[in-house]
Amino acid sequence: MARGVTAADGVEYTPGALDREAPFYVAGHRGLVGSAIWRRLDKAGFTNLVGRASADLDLKDREATFAFFRQTRPRYVVLAAAKVGGILANNTYPVDFLSDNIRIQTNVLDAALEADVERLLFLGSSCIYPKLAPQPLREDYLLTGHLEPTNDAYAIAKIAGILHVQAARRQHGKAWISAMPTNLYGPHDNFSPTGSHVLPALIRRYDEAAASAAPSVTNWGTGSPRREFLHSDDMADACLHLLEHYDGPSQVNVGTGTDVTIREIAETIADVVGYSGETRWDTSKPDGTPQKLLDVSLLTSLGWTSSISLEEGLRRTVEWYRENVGALRG
Repeated sequence: MARGVTAADGVEYTPGALDREAPFYVAGHRGLVGSAIWRRLDKAGFTNLVGRASADLDLKDREATFAFFRQTRPRYVVLAAAKVGGILANNTYPVDFLSDNIRIQTNVLDAALEADVERLLFLGSSCIYPKLAPQPLREDYLLTGHLEPTNDAYAIAKIAGILHVQAARRQHGKAWISAMPTNLYGPHDNFSPTGSHVLPALIRRYDEAAASAAPSVTNWGTGSPRREFLHSDDMADACLHLLEHYDGPSQVNVGTGTDVTIREIAETIADVVGYSGETRWDTSKPDGTPQKLLDVSLLTSLGWTSSISLEEGLRRTVEWYRENVGALRG
């Protein structure tokens, strides 16, 4: 199901195979999502991939970002660069999450417009949907209710990115799209004890407990919230599929369509790392949104479904974590 956008000059864009030799910029190519996208594009035969480490290009710097686009002139862009973190980080530093992400997005999207980028994919997050929206979350639930307070600043930034893409489509006829992934995990994730999302935080916590033979592990909340998890390699595959098969103003949900409780994911991780001690729950800490399950019917109608099971994905991630634990950020 491909959809076309009509540009100001009356030319309609029809999705199809991307040029494997064209310059393709992956913003955030060293992060969880960006590195997976880079691997997927390399595997697919793209020969002109472009990436810059944050130490070499600060996307919050508008002049530097524009200069980079003028120099590299990418034909395709995936915007995976973002300041990300778990409940604690989002709740503690809302100004940072709002300001940094707004600046990154605005600079990249404006520079891409000036450079006449043909295809651009903006990556958001499932936290853009209202806290108490009906489950599963459909794309048209956007902006229909109040956000989860613990990460509302990050969510607002991502919503601004979606609207920026839609505005570029309306005003300039750009064939740009947005994708909203569910909770992601995999190689190159942030395993910091204080700044990571729930799954990598649990992997580190249980693996360290197993190594030290700790009698118990304490997790935040009640363990009752339900979450959907998608391996980053699946997400990367979905991104390429969308770039070659979809063109429309609506963001597209990317997930598995199934979820588990935090308690269940903790038990699975404990089993994968070989931890046999007790798990305790600190109910004085927040749970966050009760459930975040994406409706993936639009993505399914475009011919894509996930292929990596949660248990297999966790085993791969734990293996990568153990091989790289000495060099991890945080």
